[in-house]
Amino acid sequence: MDVESPVNQTAATRLPDLPGLDVHLASQVSNDDALLMLASDDRHRLLVILTRPEDPLLDGFRGERTERDGQVLLLGPTDHTNAVALRAALPGLRPRPLGAQTSVGMGDRLGVATPGHVRAALSVSRKSGGRALAPIFAQQSIREMSRAGRTPDDVLDDATWGAFQEGWRDRLGADADHLKTVADVDTCVAAGFTLFTIDPGEHVEASADTLDEATVRDRYAALPWSELESSPNGLLGCYAGRHFDLEDRRIVLNEEELIRAAVKYGRAVAQVAGMYRHLAAIRPPDGFEFEVSVDETPSPTSHAEHYYVARELARLGVRWVSLAPRFVGRFEKGVDYLGDLADFERDFAGHAAIARCMGPYKLSLHSGSDKFSIYGIAAEHARGLLHLKTSGTSYVEALRTIAYVAPGLFRQIYDLAVLRYESDRMSYHVSADLRRVPPSSGLADADLPGCLDVFDTRQVLHVTFGSVLAAERGLRTPLLDTLRQHSAEYRAILEHHFARHLAPLASG
Repeated sequence: MDVESPVNQTAATRLPDLPGLDVHLASQVSNDDALLMLASDDRHRLLVILTRPEDPLLDGFRGERTERDGQVLLLGPTDHTNAVALRAALPGLRPRPLGAQTSVGMGDRLGVATPGHVRAALSVSRKSGGRALAPIFAQQSIREMSRAGRTPDDVLDDATWGAFQEGWRDRLGADADHLKTVADVDTCVAAGFTLFTIDPGEHVEASADTLDEATVRDRYAALPWSELESSPNGLLGCYAGRHFDLEDRRIVLNEEELIRAAVKYGRAVAQVAGMYRHLAAIRPPDGFEFEVSVDETPSPTSHAEHYYVARELARLGVRWVSLAPRFVGRFEKGVDYLGDLADFERDFAGHAAIARCMGPYKLSLHSGSDKFSIYGIAAEHARGLLHLKTSGTSYVEALRTIAYVAPGLFRQIYDLAVLRYESDRMSYHVSADLRRVPPSSGLADADLPGCLDVFDTRQVLHVTFGSVLAAERGLRTPLLDTLRQHSAEYRAILEHHFARHLAPLASG
């Protein structure tokens, strides 16, 4: 039984008495029979259902049941079982493909950020005259899940409860980010994700740009041609020496450029095609979306290389909704874009033209949080075909909340981050220098929130979340408990921070 309607006056007059609990008013939905909502104290949320005893809606939910005045009141935990049942009851909470609409992934390392994300999305939509950005509240990479001690079910369920709490009833997606193996794909399919971001970075030959001619030709001959369903001469015959007109620009691939592009990305193309075919074999074509990510490489993706990758993927039958090239400049974690803005605009405009002509598909900005100087540029040239992917910025803003309300706890996190930075930074693109990070003992309590606006300190805190959340460190529980006790403050900080991300995309 679906329960879709927002709460009406009749339902409001029959709200149950819930001593010691505050009702999240935006969460209420009802039909003639049932009322569903969330209520909480300062530590826990509870699912509340009020309905008639014979309502089949109750079958999927678990919790404590009491009967009064011919109705059943169920108070249930916000756990996996009830999240699955809630998504079955409220179709608007079920992740689905989002198509070519401008979209934003709002990663949440802690599982408590979605209410703030929802408020930011709703606020920006109202201020932009109702133009909605398609949100992805459930987004996390397998790498970050491992470090944060979470599972795909955890990521999806936490986003479900947060969206329900704040009254989100529009379309939403769920992104299984930076997948590298079919086993990871299978796990995320089972959880209910709908966007699968494939990261073939380990199969990109970054040195192809600088290899001598003899070596690059040897490696070209050694590509997995059977998986690519082609041959060395066959590929040359398709592209070498030909020109391709795309809107206001022309791409020409001479033989050497083509060979280097194939050596650089050919194995990645084969890996992506294999992952796509595996996914298509276990999900209906309209039941998932696919993103290709080649952003985590040392050298930028040239326009010719982008064209080669797109043409080859299409030839192999891959269908994708978004693609993340490696743009010029530096997309480091937690800080603004590092590079010349004019260079970025020229580069992005070329990639956007390729995406329109070869798809159309969206360009995806990875490590996209806090890149305030380029959002307007990207929105202008993408013409709506844009996906922004954020992650750790919500964690850093959680630490800002802690700095305001629990400075002693923040100092413990700060000191551990400094201790762990050199080892934790290894899998991230960052350039923070510990010599520029002051000891916490030299900071007054009033200065702690502001240190999160300082380049080096922000990056150090950004990439050390795994160490902070590790069970043996003893900081995970007090961190989460403090955020739950001060959830209103955290929501407000996130709403302000994410509105700065979303507004340029909604008005672009």
